[in-house]
Amino acid sequence: MIIRKPTFFELRFLRGIANFQFGRNAGYVLIPDNVSVSISPITGRIRHVLIDDKIALTLRPSDALFSLHILGGKLLHENYPFPMFRVIVRSNVASFITEGHDVFAKHVIRVDEKIRAGDEVVVVDENDTFLAVGRCRLSPSEMLSFKRGIAVRVRHATKKYG
Repeated sequence: MIIRKPTFFELRFLRGIANFQFGRNAGYVLIPDNVSVSISPITGRIRHVLIDDKIALTLRPSDALFSLHILGGKLLHENYPFPMFRVIVRSNVASFITEGHDVFAKHVIRVDEKIRAGDEVVVVDENDTFLAVGRCRLSPSEMLSFKRGIAVRVRHATKKYG
């Protein structure tokens, strides 16, 4: 991978994707001026957004949207008020989620109503402690009503990758 500073147009492009995916001003929160990007040597396209040499976001080639890493999740968690972008789980299952296990619907107690199935989310416990990042498999109403099944497929957890 080739790591370099993004051009002005690449920075605008990345911020535009973040604003589209996470909402207004998310581009400046997730992609500050001091970022680096890793470029695929084969295709020449941007693959990762790095902050202080740590991966914050991955640009998915399949749909040109971002996948969150721990650093990107922490930025969303710190800069947006509760319950934005969050799936809140019971505190008694928090230790399993920090180890990288998926979030089951029966453990979800509250959800940001604006998220949709397929969105990138931050998983927190009842005290708003950051646990993991992942992708929703169910809509908010399904998460709260279902008693079985995976609500969030956890990609990165704090104990494993933090």
